[in-house]
Amino acid sequence: MAVSLAACGKAGDDGNSGGDGKTIGLLLPENKTTRYETFDRPIIEAKVKALCADCTIKYNNAAQDSENQKKQFDALVTQGVKVIILDSVDYKATKSWVQQADKKGVKVVAYDRLAEGPISAYVSYDNEKIGRLQGEALVKALGAKAADSNVVMINGSPTDPNAPFFKKGAHSVLDTQVKKVVYEQDIPDWSPDEANKKMGAAIDSLGKNGFQGVYSANDGMAGGIITALNKQGVKVPVGGQDAELAGLQRILKGDQAFTIYKQIKPEAETTAEIAVKLLKGEAFDSLAPIKVDSLSGEFTGIPSKLYDAQIVTKENVASTIIADQVYKAEEICTPEYQAACQAAGIG
Repeated sequence: MAVSLAACGKAGDDGNSGGDGKTIGLLLPENKTTRYETFDRPIIEAKVKALCADCTIKYNNAAQDSENQKKQFDALVTQGVKVIILDSVDYKATKSWVQQADKKGVKVVAYDRLAEGPISAYVSYDNEKIGRLQGEALVKALGAKAADSNVVMINGSPTDPNAPFFKKGAHSVLDTQVKKVVYEQDIPDWSPDEANKKMGAAIDSLGKNGFQGVYSANDGMAGGIITALNKQGVKVPVGGQDAELAGLQRILKGDQAFTIYKQIKPEAETTAEIAVKLLKGEAFDSLAPIKVDSLSGEFTGIPSKLYDAQIVTKENVASTIIADQVYKAEEICTPEYQAACQAAGIG
């Protein structure tokens, strides 16, 4: 899709105004999940610089506050920024922002989470498939007793458009391959503390033997869930997502059964490439062969790129995470986890 941009800037714009035609806005949703500051932001910034040496990034993190993100978004538009990479806190809230930006010639790339509104491109993962992978991994962790097992589901934030897809994909497996989902909660803001409380409530409600496995939509919440289980002396398989460092360490130690590894670098770099092409008015259709519709169905045919993911267990941490240099062995194998690393063949 070739994109013609309106004339950028005017005489008197300084290099920091955003109205110089060389500025890309980057808005990330939260910092409770470690990936955004550790991987997404630096990878996007580095790729933009590699493709456009004199381009600058105006960055903000919304800290899970949609109203705060709206202010950040509006400020970028006011400053004359013509391309914004948006990872939304609340996808439904973005519709009016993106519509207003579109009227002013501002192009929005939805990153990791689909946003409502006339966005120019969307880059993420096949999120329903990720949910299926999570369900399959939990069934495998339950082993021969899976069909007789009750499962607790701790799902992601209701305002995250990816969360319903994770849930739907996981249910498509668990509803047919385990005995029953006996307790299920959505967790606002992906809060590990709230996940911890809900897991405690599940134990109180079901009893220590009332469930045999726990689905956690991500690793951060899995940490809170495992803390609650340990407090009550309950040992069952718990899964996650995001391949966070703490999650990988729990997997090697045996506290967490699996995570889902999503290669952030290709997702982030593709997004940076599209943003730079939009800034320069160049076509990017070769980068985005898939077209999707917004979740409301109001906005259709959005050029998109969806990446795959894979299950990570103790057996393949070395061949996935370490081989791809997401983390080095010494970063994972701190003194507390040295023995677990050695047992898994990680030197």
